[in-house]
Amino acid sequence: MPQWQLRFRLVENRLTKYKYMDLSFLKQPSEIVAPRLLGCQIVRELDGRKLVAKIVETEAYDQRDAASHSYKGKTTRTEVMFGPSGHLYVYFTYGMHYCMNIVTGQTGEGSAVLIRALEPLRGLDAMVANRHGKSGVEVTNGPAKLCQALQIDKKWNGHNLQTTPLQLVPQPALKPAEIVRATRIGISQAKEVPWRFYVRGNSYVSHSV
Repeated sequence: MPQWQLRFRLVENRLTKYKYMDLSFLKQPSEIVAPRLLGCQIVRELDGRKLVAKIVETEAYDQRDAASHSYKGKTTRTEVMFGPSGHLYVYFTYGMHYCMNIVTGQTGEGSAVLIRALEPLRGLDAMVANRHGKSGVEVTNGPAKLCQALQIDKKWNGHNLQTTPLQLVPQPALKPAEIVRATRIGISQAKEVPWRFYVRGNSYVSHSV
């Protein structure tokens, strides 16, 4: 096989692997998936560019706990949470902000992981522009901030994260020593549940213990 054909085949294989990534680990309970998502990447194609960010803080929710949107069962709002894993559950809050969650567990279970903070890896200038000039950790150190930085709103609700222009790219699991487990924040019920996880020492984490 000519060298150029070999190179083309290698590139083609990489693209295929990138397009059809294995997200089967998301079928597990949300409290198991939440720490596993740390270090994974969100890739957002926007205006001809790829914005890439690393997940550094997460929070798990499922229908067993009172803080979850799925606690009272399936509704029009929460239907996506009960669907197949690997899709986005996006909701609007406080009349002005969007938050993105990755659906986990088996179909029929109302569970998802809230993405609380990201560390920009590529396309920082575009994220800053989307955040209207906010810079440094303020660009993506909160669930509403990162949605604004990546231009994610309610129309992304139900999006399959294996498909462009918004994908979840798995990365090797972090070592336990690199992960901090803490109680959830920003909620009024079940605050004592230790289902928030973040990368130890990362400056983009919204709130460190």
